[in-house]
Amino acid sequence: MASVHEVAAYILLKDGPMSAMKLQKLAYFSYGYHLAWEDERLFPEPFEAWANGPVAPALYADHRGRYTLSAGDIDGDSEALTTDEKESIDVVLENLGNYSAHQLSEASHHKDGPWQMARDRAGARDLERSNEELRDEDIADYFGALVATSE
Repeated sequence: MASVHEVAAYILLKDGPMSAMKLQKLAYFSYGYHLAWEDERLFPEPFEAWANGPVAPALYADHRGRYTLSAGDIDGDSEALTTDEKESIDVVLENLGNYSAHQLSEASHHKDGPWQMARDRAGARDLERSNEELRDEDIADYFGALVATSE
Protein backbone atom coordinates (compact mmCIF):
# COMPACT_ATOMS: atom_id res chain seq x y z
CA MET A 1 0.00 0.00 0.00
CA ALA A 2 1.21 3.43 -0.93
CA SER A 3 1.48 6.42 1.39
CA VAL A 4 -0.30 9.73 0.83
CA HIS A 5 3.14 11.23 0.11
CA GLU A 6 3.82 8.73 -2.69
CA VAL A 7 0.38 9.37 -4.18
CA ALA A 8 0.92 13.14 -4.00
CA ALA A 9 4.37 12.81 -5.60
CA TYR A 10 2.82 10.77 -8.43
CA ILE A 11 0.01 13.31 -8.97
CA LEU A 12 2.54 16.15 -9.15
CA LEU A 13 4.76 14.18 -11.52
CA LYS A 14 1.84 13.47 -13.85
CA ASP A 15 -0.17 16.71 -13.59
CA GLY A 16 1.84 19.34 -11.71
CA PRO A 17 2.42 22.11 -10.94
CA MET A 18 -0.76 22.85 -9.01
CA SER A 19 -2.05 24.48 -5.88
CA ALA A 20 -1.81 22.65 -2.57
CA MET A 21 -5.61 22.69 -2.38
CA LYS A 22 -5.94 20.99 -5.76
CA LEU A 23 -3.37 18.37 -4.75
CA GLN A 24 -5.34 17.60 -1.57
CA LYS A 25 -8.58 17.20 -3.52
CA LEU A 26 -7.03 15.02 -6.23
CA ALA A 27 -5.55 12.81 -3.50
CA TYR A 28 -9.03 12.59 -1.92
CA PHE A 29 -10.77 11.67 -5.18
CA SER A 30 -8.03 9.15 -5.99
CA TYR A 31 -8.49 7.60 -2.55
CA GLY A 32 -12.28 7.45 -2.89
CA TYR A 33 -12.37 5.98 -6.37
CA HIS A 34 -9.60 3.48 -5.60
CA LEU A 35 -11.57 2.34 -2.55
CA ALA A 36 -14.69 1.90 -4.72
CA TRP A 37 -12.92 0.18 -7.63
CA GLU A 38 -10.43 -2.01 -5.77
CA ASP A 39 -12.15 -2.41 -2.39
CA GLU A 40 -8.94 -1.37 -0.66
CA ARG A 41 -7.44 1.80 0.72
CA LEU A 42 -5.00 3.68 -1.50
CA PHE A 43 -2.98 4.80 1.54
CA PRO A 44 -3.32 4.50 5.32
CA GLU A 45 -3.33 8.20 6.24
CA PRO A 46 -6.83 9.52 7.01
CA PHE A 47 -8.68 12.55 5.72
CA GLU A 48 -10.22 15.03 8.13
CA ALA A 49 -13.29 17.24 7.60
CA TRP A 50 -11.58 20.63 7.59
CA ALA A 51 -13.55 23.80 6.87
CA ASN A 52 -12.56 23.88 3.18
CA GLY A 53 -13.03 20.18 2.48
CA PRO A 54 -11.29 16.88 3.07
CA VAL A 55 -7.62 17.26 4.02
CA ALA A 56 -5.00 14.61 4.73
CA PRO A 57 -3.09 16.22 7.64
CA ALA A 58 0.01 14.13 6.89
CA LEU A 59 0.13 15.63 3.40
CA TYR A 60 -0.69 19.11 4.70
CA ALA A 61 2.38 18.90 6.95
CA ASP A 62 4.47 18.50 3.77
CA HIS A 63 3.14 21.58 2.00
CA ARG A 64 2.05 23.89 4.80
CA GLY A 65 2.74 27.52 3.92
CA ARG A 66 3.18 26.85 0.19
CA TYR A 67 0.55 27.64 -2.40
CA THR A 68 1.94 26.07 -5.58
CA LEU A 69 3.60 22.68 -5.69
CA SER A 70 5.64 21.00 -8.42
CA ALA A 71 7.12 17.56 -8.95
CA GLY A 72 9.79 16.99 -6.32
CA ASP A 73 8.18 19.26 -3.71
CA ILE A 74 6.63 16.33 -1.80
CA ASP A 75 8.94 13.78 -0.27
CA GLY A 76 7.49 10.57 -1.69
CA ASP A 77 8.60 7.89 -4.11
CA SER A 78 6.06 7.78 -6.94
CA GLU A 79 7.72 4.59 -8.20
CA ALA A 80 6.59 2.78 -5.04
CA LEU A 81 3.00 2.69 -6.33
CA THR A 82 1.56 -0.54 -7.72
CA THR A 83 0.12 -0.73 -11.23
CA ASP A 84 -3.44 -0.78 -9.80
CA GLU A 85 -2.72 2.28 -7.65
CA LYS A 86 -1.31 4.18 -10.62
CA GLU A 87 -4.28 3.15 -12.77
CA SER A 88 -6.77 4.52 -10.25
CA ILE A 89 -4.91 7.81 -9.97
CA ASP A 90 -4.51 8.05 -13.75
CA VAL A 91 -8.27 7.67 -14.30
CA VAL A 92 -8.97 10.39 -11.72
CA LEU A 93 -6.42 12.70 -13.35
CA GLU A 94 -7.86 12.03 -16.82
CA ASN A 95 -11.37 12.88 -15.64
CA LEU A 96 -10.77 15.53 -12.97
CA GLY A 97 -7.29 16.87 -13.63
CA ASN A 98 -8.61 19.82 -15.65
CA TYR A 99 -10.90 20.95 -12.84
CA SER A 100 -9.82 23.93 -10.78
CA ALA A 101 -9.07 23.61 -7.08
CA HIS A 102 -12.33 25.44 -6.40
CA GLN A 103 -14.37 23.07 -8.61
CA LEU A 104 -12.82 20.04 -6.92
CA SER A 105 -13.48 21.55 -3.51
CA GLU A 106 -17.13 22.15 -4.41
CA ALA A 107 -17.43 18.54 -5.63
CA SER A 108 -15.99 17.25 -2.34
CA HIS A 109 -18.62 19.16 -0.33
CA HIS A 110 -21.65 17.19 -1.51
CA LYS A 111 -24.46 17.36 1.06
CA ASP A 112 -24.67 13.55 1.25
CA GLY A 113 -20.93 12.98 1.02
CA PRO A 114 -18.34 11.74 3.52
CA TRP A 115 -16.98 15.23 4.26
CA GLN A 116 -20.42 16.56 5.21
CA MET A 117 -21.18 13.44 7.25
CA ALA A 118 -17.99 13.96 9.26
CA ARG A 119 -18.76 17.66 9.72
CA ASP A 120 -22.26 16.74 10.93
CA ARG A 121 -20.84 14.18 13.41
CA ALA A 122 -18.52 16.87 14.77
CA GLY A 123 -21.27 19.48 14.94
CA ALA A 124 -19.05 21.80 12.87
CA ARG A 125 -20.73 24.83 11.32
CA ASP A 126 -19.68 26.50 8.07
CA LEU A 127 -16.02 27.62 8.13
CA GLU A 128 -15.59 26.20 11.65
CA ARG A 129 -12.52 24.09 12.33
CA SER A 130 -12.92 20.33 12.64
CA ASN A 131 -10.49 17.44 12.76
CA GLU A 132 -13.21 14.77 12.54
CA GLU A 133 -11.95 11.90 10.38
CA LEU A 134 -13.85 10.79 7.32
CA ARG A 135 -14.87 7.14 7.66
CA ASP A 136 -13.75 4.64 5.04
CA GLU A 137 -17.20 3.04 4.99
CA ASP A 138 -18.77 6.42 4.18
CA ILE A 139 -16.19 7.08 1.47
CA ALA A 140 -16.68 3.59 -0.01
CA ASP A 141 -20.47 3.94 -0.04
CA TYR A 142 -20.38 7.42 -1.59
CA PHE A 143 -17.83 6.67 -4.31
CA GLY A 144 -19.36 3.22 -4.91
CA ALA A 145 -22.69 4.91 -5.68
CA LEU A 146 -20.94 7.36 -8.04
CA VAL A 147 -19.29 4.46 -9.87
CA ALA A 148 -22.60 2.55 -10.10
CA THR A 149 -24.42 5.54 -11.62
CA SER A 150 -21.70 6.07 -14.23
CA GLU A 151 -21.79 2.50 -15.54
